[in-house]
Amino acid sequence: MIRSMTAFADGEMSADNLAILCELRSVNHRYSDVSVKLPERLRFAEADVRRLISEKLKRGKIECSLSYKKQACEASFNVNLEIVQRLLAATAAIEAEMSNPQPFSALDVLAFPGVQQEQEIDKEALRDKIVRLLDETLDKMLETRAREGAQLAQLLEDRCQKVMLLVEAAHKRMPEVLNNLRNKLTARVQEMVAEPNFDRLEQELVLLAQKFDVAEELDRLETHVLEVQRALKQPEPTGRRLDFLMQEMNREANTLGSKSADREMTQISIDLKVLIEQMREQIQNIE
Repeated sequence: MIRSMTAFADGEMSADNLAILCELRSVNHRYSDVSVKLPERLRFAEADVRRLISEKLKRGKIECSLSYKKQACEASFNVNLEIVQRLLAATAAIEAEMSNPQPFSALDVLAFPGVQQEQEIDKEALRDKIVRLLDETLDKMLETRAREGAQLAQLLEDRCQKVMLLVEAAHKRMPEVLNNLRNKLTARVQEMVAEPNFDRLEQELVLLAQKFDVAEELDRLETHVLEVQRALKQPEPTGRRLDFLMQEMNREANTLGSKSADREMTQISIDLKVLIEQMREQIQNIE
């Protein structure tokens, strides 16, 4: 199955007094590059997050962001009264030295570091919920990547068919190219020599025919196209293999152009390179 490397997915889950949010973004990349952003309170789950992402996404630049929001409930708000008492005592001592102290509210006290206490969490239970949330979000991302991948696969299949048509046209054109070459060479020799040596001329024609013969290049192009079509149906990621096949197809198209002794064959070579470049651009986004 072909999958795109570009996708976005998010999810949310409640855990005790927390609402945990998960966001996943991925773009194309030559290898697998996983970036994880976690608040300090959820840092203990980083290894599990990285492992799960690497298991499900084999290629791409992936950004995973986990965050949380506190949910209002009676058990979620604790105040460290000992720190409050120390803070008030210190404040009173400082105000005694001031000529015009400014009043402050209870909210100012609550904003002081350490006054509000985080509720103790069950890390193992929270870890399980984080993994489940990430797993569900990854499934959403895989669905998106698969949908886009199906569209990419269809685009590649269409271009494979066009490449095969051009290869077929080149095969059909080749006998005429060699015949035109024979006629031109014969006419040139007859113009230059009163009594041409037709045996020698035939030998030269054979050598030229071998030089301009592109049958091997066309056969290899057909083989590469068949391999691309086969790779599009494989269950495992094939983006890097497809990229390699594009390099090989482009090499054959270039050789075809360099051997071309005919305007139509040159145009076929150009059309092939255009199609191959279009395919290569699409393949850059395939896992």
